[in-house]
Amino acid sequence: MSPLLQRCSLGCLVTVFGSFSASRNKLVTQAAAAATPHLYYLRKTMHYQTEQRGHPHSPDYRIYFKTSQGKYISPFHDIPLVVETEQGNDVPAKKPKKNESEVLFNMVVEVPRWSNAKMEIATKEPLNPIKQDVKKGKLRYVANIFPHKGYIWNYGALPQTWEDPDHTDKETECCGDNDPIDVCEIGTQVCLPGQVIQVKVLGILAMIDEGEMDWKVIAINAEDPDAKNLNNIEDVRKSRPGHLEATVDWFRKYKVPDGKPENRFGFNGQFKDKDFAVEIIKSTHEHWRALVQKQTNSGEIACKNISCCESPFKCSADEARDVVNSVRTSIMLFHKDDRIHNNSRQKLLVDKWHFV
Repeated sequence: MSPLLQRCSLGCLVTVFGSFSASRNKLVTQAAAAATPHLYYLRKTMHYQTEQRGHPHSPDYRIYFKTSQGKYISPFHDIPLVVETEQGNDVPAKKPKKNESEVLFNMVVEVPRWSNAKMEIATKEPLNPIKQDVKKGKLRYVANIFPHKGYIWNYGALPQTWEDPDHTDKETECCGDNDPIDVCEIGTQVCLPGQVIQVKVLGILAMIDEGEMDWKVIAINAEDPDAKNLNNIEDVRKSRPGHLEATVDWFRKYKVPDGKPENRFGFNGQFKDKDFAVEIIKSTHEHWRALVQKQTNSGEIACKNISCCESPFKCSADEARDVVNSVRTSIMLFHKDDRIHNNSRQKLLVDKWHFV
């Protein structure tokens, strides 16, 4: 079995074999403290805080991540993939159970359900904040493909994973898309950008996006009322008729309004089961580990982190703080007229139906 990396109490990474159990934590609590209205504020999310810079729906909007101790981190590299068993006051963590189904994974929410702005972890920026994607100089919004409104799940990524563009999947014969592996969280709560939640993996969909492998993990928030009843992809199919079919339909057509062809799928568009999904996650975790240890070509990927012991990209907490502080004031002070223009364009795009 491939090893998974788990962060130790000293902020380093240790190799842990086998399965993990997970403690169930309370859902996110929001604490906004506006130091400068709309330009800078904090939000607490489980063990992490988010610090927002700039204005939403502007090219310069960023969501940075901090630990509960106030240290800036990368959500890509420093948040553990596997949920850690918590114990306070230096009490040793409980021994994990041997049941693979007990494993919970951390998910970084990028896009809340029903919203349209294409938010994503900025893999090429130091500390990898969340930003809105820009294409040809314009902010990206996902179109409303009738009967759907925006994203139909909370959408995000698993930290410490990477779909290696130099790795060819043996089943689909496609290479990775150079991003963390994507997650569709199907729970009842509408999450917030930058929220970190613990999820149960249920299955996976093999989407092929312009020739690149782009896996879509299907998962549910471990704190969701339905989580105890959903343990695999067949449970989703039985209890939520049409949900999986709608997911395939959404991913197939969502780029068509932008003039692009429909996306294709491996395995004839059939969802693979939980065990298959976990193996794919483990594989992308191994590729990520090679990335941060500089054992593979990172290209333009920014690998700066504060916790990966064996990584030549590891930096101090002070260096991480300097990265955030180096964001120019002029970037945060986005021009008012530009904000009005972007907000008008946003409203035009997110209110429109597309019939494909």
